[in-house]
Parts: sequence; structure tokens; C-alpha cells
Amino acid sequence: MRTYLACLLLLIITTVRAQDKPAYKLFTPDGKGTDYTKMIKALAKADIVLFGELHDDALDHWLELQVAKDLYALRNDLALGLEMFEADDQIVLDEYLTGVIEERHLLSEAKVWENYKTDYKPLIEFAKEKKLPAVATNPPRRYANLVYRKGIEALQSLPEDAKRWIAPLPIEIDLTLPGYKSMASMGGHGTAAPANDNMAKSQAVKDATMAHFIIKNRKGLFLHYHGAYHSRNFEGIVWYLKKAAPDLKIVTIHSVEQASIDDLENENRGAADFIIAIPKDMTKTY
Repeated sequence: MRTYLACLLLLIITTVRAQDKPAYKLFTPDGKGTDYTKMIKALAKADIVLFGELHDDALDHWLELQVAKDLYALRNDLALGLEMFEADDQIVLDEYLTGVIEERHLLSEAKVWENYKTDYKPLIEFAKEKKLPAVATNPPRRYANLVYRKGIEALQSLPEDAKRWIAPLPIEIDLTLPGYKSMASMGGHGTAAPANDNMAKSQAVKDATMAHFIIKNRKGLFLHYHGAYHSRNFEGIVWYLKKAAPDLKIVTIHSVEQASIDDLENENRGAADFIIAIPKDMTKTY
């Protein structure tokens, strides 16, 4: 009888598990499953956490806020950094965080993304509530576009006052890194090869600048949010951070979409210390 009941219980548990519809799954670099609690414990031991997001994914944005809240519970020296704010808007962001200006001024005077209210406002409001620093790390878009149009050398022509919004010049760029190499080799749309090099160089300027402002503003644990490409495979921002401060402990999170999240697809393995697999049909915010 006991054996029968044990088998019945096992069958029920197995059936219930089979019916679960998880909204996401966490994996280690080698594709083994892990859990949120283990991830948070690992993140809390870092100097810098890089969260590579899917810009339009509702679940990813919810997780970003949960990670911030749970890290703050363990580390009250937390600071946030966001690709979604350009460095020359830092004063406006600071004025909002300290209550000097209202939200309408932030929205009108900072170059906030169109999905700010649904996706990034919760992070900014959390920082404001807890009096945490929130750092604008992206270079002004006009300067990234300058590199795309005229090459990296064009940054030298900027006024000295403007150069404070980008990483110190000259910016080292290694186009042999797989991510940049892939971007530089992209064809289509009638773009010539040199322009494609400039696309990769423009991306590198963003990565270098974000790394620069992370290091410049880091005092405790720095949690940075950016598009997944900027830290995938430990390149991009990670490469620049390691060049500038090799002794810092960096932990990366990478977000991917998969048709099935039962297992981590081979192409997504090794992308980060923790990989979030999200169903492709997850709700999009825009």
C-alpha cells in the first residue's frame, strides 16, 4: 500500500511539473539550469553586474526591477547605471532624483526612450525612493552617429567640453573581437565596407563610454542595464572594463528568446555568467 501511494504521489508531482508554464528559465554558461536565488547570491558578491536586456520584453523589464530590489536588500551600497540615458542628461536625471524638478521636466528635457514609462520608469522611481545613484552612461547619440558617418577620428574635432561625455580619447577599438567583426562584416542596404567598419566603431564608442562611466561612478555594487549585445560573450562593455580595471569582479546576465525554454540552445551557451531564456511569444512592450 505504501509503495502504491508513493508511486501515485510521484505520478501526481511529475504531472503537475509537466503542466507548469514557466515565464523564463535561468541557465549557467554550460546550459545547466539554475535558480534566481543562486543568481542573486552570486550577483551580490560582484563589484559590477551587467544586465543585458531585450529592450522590448516585458518579462525582462520586470526581472530588472526585481534584481535591483533584491540586490539592494543585500547591498545598500548599490548604484544603478543605464544605457537608456545619455551622459549629457546626467544633471537632469540628478535633479529629478533629488526632487528639484518634476517628472514632466525629466521627460521633456532628457532624451528618454519612447518606452521609458513602461520599462525604465520603475527603475528610476526605485532609485529615487531609495536615494540610490542612477548614472547616465551612454554617449550622446549625436557623437555615436558622428563616428558612424565620419569615422572614429572625427571625435577629436569635438570641443573639449563635449569630450567629457565620451570615453577618454583615443579610444582603443579591436575589430577582431567576434562581436565587432560580425557587425563590421554586415552587408545590405547598399552600405560600403568602410561604413560598416564605422558601424562597429560606433558601437565600440558606446561600449567604451558606458564602461568609462561605470568605473568613474562605482563606489560599491554597480548594476548596469543595457542591450544584450553590449556584453554578450563577455565582449563589449566587459572588454573595456577588464582593460581599465582588471581586478574588478564582473558578473554578467544575458537575455535570449527561444521557441522553447526547456533547454538552452547551443548558440546561446557561454554568452554570460547567467542566461535568461524567455519564450519568443512573451508580451512585448512596444
